[in-house]
Amino acid sequence: MTEGNFVDYVKIYVASGKGGKGSSHLHREKFIEKGGPDGGDGGRGGHVIIKGSKNLWTLFHLKFLRHVKSGHGGDGGSSRSTGHDGEDKFIEVPLGTVVKDKETGEILFEITDDEEIKILARGGKGGLGNWNFRSSTNQTPRYAQPGIPGEEVDVILELKVLADVGLVGFPNAGKSTLLSVLTSAKPKIADYAFTTLKPNLGIVAYRDFQSFVIADIPGIIEGAAEGKGLGHYFLRHIERNSTLLFLVPADADDIKKEYEILLDELRRYNPEMLDKDRLLVISKCDMLDDELQKEMKQQLDKELKGLDYMFISSVAQQGLTELKDKLWKMLNI
Repeated sequence: MTEGNFVDYVKIYVASGKGGKGSSHLHREKFIEKGGPDGGDGGRGGHVIIKGSKNLWTLFHLKFLRHVKSGHGGDGGSSRSTGHDGEDKFIEVPLGTVVKDKETGEILFEITDDEEIKILARGGKGGLGNWNFRSSTNQTPRYAQPGIPGEEVDVILELKVLADVGLVGFPNAGKSTLLSVLTSAKPKIADYAFTTLKPNLGIVAYRDFQSFVIADIPGIIEGAAEGKGLGHYFLRHIERNSTLLFLVPADADDIKKEYEILLDELRRYNPEMLDKDRLLVISKCDMLDDELQKEMKQQLDKELKGLDYMFISSVAQQGLTELKDKLWKMLNI
């Protein structure tokens, strides 16, 4: 999937169909002068329905969709004939889509399961025909109910990527390179900051034909929670990852400080992110000789008490098997 095709935010106006009006028909037939009321009910207006699909990864197919309107219900007829129901309109979305009211910002619901269905705008109820209003004191009602109008709402569809592992790090920490060697994904890789402009997903093939999904999130900088850089646009995607992999390059000035800045940005965006499993990975360790790596380990053992960490090199293919084993164990505890 190219960056231009990744769409995770769209606005849509939806309107359900109005109900059909009831009939006030009076029965007329040869030799029957006063057949009485026989007007049927109006049909229900069509719903606008959100449906989850595991085959979709982005909201790109909705990028140019501005209005969605369902069909109106048919009017009731004679001989107590009920009008037809309006045509329902389905909007398919990828799993992890959150639906919000545009005016209030209220979360209406979220779609997390394949084939899951939620009614976004309910169609109007059809009006009752005059058959329903007959009585001993009102044997010939000449009135019927009109149909109830449908619902109209402006909504925001926001995708939060569903991935098992989320890569968190500063720009140029090596996240895209790691994704490219662990999976078949082909993210854009270059030696300048913010090469990744959209989240990238990849499937990691594991032992015995098992797999898990890993997401490369655009680089986070200090102040991202306040809107600096690009990362703040995509912090919401990290909310859905069960495990967070913090990537800090071995040539960083202060590994502990970089890790703490990243952790603080997540905390300021959503404190619940700190409850997720975390693993610190020191990338680009091919630049370190054995003696330097040993010294770094001794220092990290003192500074990062109780936090799991490991050294890898995506380019030199060092430590990647151990990393997959570690992630699989964390995901299946």
